Amino acid sequence: MARFGRVVTAMVTPFAADGSLDLDGARRLARWLQDQGNEGLVVAGTTGEAPVLTDNERLSLFAAVVEAVTIPVIAGTGTNDTPHSIHMTREASKLGVSGVLVVAPYYNRPPQSGIAAHISAVAAVTDLPVVVYDIPVRTGRKINTSTLLSLAHDVKNVVALKDAAGNPGETANVIARAPKGFEVYSGDDGLTLPLLAVGAVGVIGVATHWSAPEHREMFECWERGDVAGAAAVNQALLESFAYETGDESPNPIPSKVMMNHLGITVGECRLPMGPPAAWVADKAAAVMANLQSRRGR
Repeated sequence: MARFGRVVTAMVTPFAADGSLDLDGARRLARWLQDQGNEGLVVAGTTGEAPVLTDNERLSLFAAVVEAVTIPVIAGTGTNDTPHSIHMTREASKLGVSGVLVVAPYYNRPPQSGIAAHISAVAAVTDLPVVVYDIPVRTGRKINTSTLLSLAHDVKNVVALKDAAGNPGETANVIARAPKGFEVYSGDDGLTLPLLAVGAVGVIGVATHWSAPEHREMFECWERGDVAGAAAVNQALLESFAYETGDESPNPIPSKVMMNHLGITVGECRLPMGPPAAWVADKAAAVMANLQSRRGR
């Protein structure tokens, strides 16, 4: 079993109608996700709208979700400001989380040496496992394979990578050369099955909000050598993967619409993401109807 589980959801952050943080909603959502088959949760990541949460909101969210579930909770503590990331990591480490997620510094576009120094400095203030998050489409800077391997070998608590770099061939190099026990999680739902083929252990997903059973089925097929079965489940999930993001309605807008459609009230995204277009709800209903039809076959 992977350290944080195979099926891990990067949880949306519920807001009330007035835009305030809804901690009761977060607890309900976290418990529901666990009941659906999620084996771990990431809180206050990209999908959780971390950039528009205050420090106190993020820390309150970590504490509330840890209280609500029995599965591992990974706290999104990384920012593009090293002292700020250190502060958030220190504080989160007091709250019972199972690990921290540290994204590559965004917007600044630091050199590889700066990325490595940033992550090393954050890791140094906690004994918790650190998951490095590489998502160049959002950060503007790829973490090079050599940088990832240096961190994995030299920083004892850098133990995992959330890989949203979109290059399974290069991820294979990371996995082949990383120390024993270093784990790679897919950070791109559509590439989970290809990443399993090169040695990934799980997914930190978005569509897993509503498709954890299918993801567990896909992993179970893969683990027993049923490649065709895993491919068939992946094909059934393609509509969900297409729905969850896109230029017209980027993540986490569709995920929140889907949760609201399922009766799990999470509100709307804060600006600058803003309210969803009307078509997103119609699409959510169609996507879920197709998944439910498959479940009832």
